[in-house]
Amino acid sequence: MKIQDAMEKEVIKFQVDDRIVDVAGSLRENKISGAPVVSKEGKLVGIISEGDIMRLLEVHSPRINLILPAPLDLIELPVRMKYELDEIAEDMNKAASLLIGEIMTKKLVTISPDKDIADAAQLMDTHDIKRLPVVDDNGEMVGIVTRGDIIGAMVRG
Repeated sequence: MKIQDAMEKEVIKFQVDDRIVDVAGSLRENKISGAPVVSKEGKLVGIISEGDIMRLLEVHSPRINLILPAPLDLIELPVRMKYELDEIAEDMNKAASLLIGEIMTKKLVTISPDKDIADAAQLMDTHDIKRLPVVDDNGEMVGIVTRGDIIGAMVRG
């Protein structure tokens, strides 16, 4: 089966100057984990994924000895937890103000519509990616193929 028979032609796209908070909401609302990013001229310039957004948030955790906590650990724990929560809130605010062009994946792997779905599966496996923009001979994006599209195509036969 060819990519053109398995790909999604109606593609949700974002622009490089979209805010991360808006993109995250759109990904969630549309129940997708990533989407292409295009320039103002409509040229494919990147991919944004939930993973790109998640990497913005630093992991904060209290550092106390849970086996035999020192007396100072018990006294400091509420202060530390408040500090950790403040850091998380600061990270969230910082992330919300960024534009996706700053965090998107710029190294693109694409496929043409006349390739076989096995080629797409191989590319996804080799590059450890979940979606491939489908581009024509002129480099214009004509669709996207995901792992789910490939599995669906195999089931349909």
